[in-house]
Amino acid sequence: MAPVKSFFILSLLIAVSSILNLASAHLSHDFYKKICPKVLPEIRKVVQRAIRNETRIGASLLRLHFHDCFVNGCYGSVLLDDTVNFTGEKTSLANNNSARGYRRCCTRDSVAILGGPDYRVLLGIRDARTASRDAANNNLPAPFFNFSQLLSNFQAHELNLKDLVAPSGGHTLGFAKCATFRNRINNDTNINPKFAASLRASVCPASGGDNNLQPFDATSARFDSVYYQALLKKKGLLHSDQELFKGNGSRSDRLVQR
Repeated sequence: MAPVKSFFILSLLIAVSSILNLASAHLSHDFYKKICPKVLPEIRKVVQRAIRNETRIGASLLRLHFHDCFVNGCYGSVLLDDTVNFTGEKTSLANNNSARGYRRCCTRDSVAILGGPDYRVLLGIRDARTASRDAANNNLPAPFFNFSQLLSNFQAHELNLKDLVAPSGGHTLGFAKCATFRNRINNDTNINPKFAASLRASVCPASGGDNNLQPFDATSARFDSVYYQALLKKKGLLHSDQELFKGNGSRSDRLVQR
């Protein structure tokens, strides 16, 4: 692939994090240098062990980071349990029984360990003290969104088309549940027929098996461009994935082809 494309994806993921932070005062790359100088190497060791034990945790960390940042900024609100004062994000439609992981440094480390570029993150963000399930449901893009809905969703966060196409490349890692792509493999026309048939036969029947897992692409434990290559072949797993490439020469098509 393309180290360049890999770097392009991560650069925009970092940009998304920065844009979605509501306040960035007093943040720095070396925030813990004096008070806890060994924290970053220790975090990486923990992430390495976790990925060694279960490769999927790398994808989970990347997903968790996006789901946290896209709802009121990167403050860790997705990690908060419900209290008598609020119902948190853990039980939202996008996160319930599927959001696992820790925080920003862990996400950076997991991407690097799985073959993506390393990068620096701003540290020192204060933890969230409240969370909102409704905010998560209203802000996180759904797997059945069409292109207009996806773009509107990102524009509502002051992001543009490039910011939409690039972070979607995070689906180079991980899996999706049958329930999120059943309608696509049975009803979509913008899908490779043999690909759809193989999924119906092997992992996602017409009924039952909602929690059966299918990798987003053929190299689900490697940070690469195979996800985008799949879109060019009409083999995007989710409806929202394939909406980024329709083969009509649009600007979105051209970004996927880069």
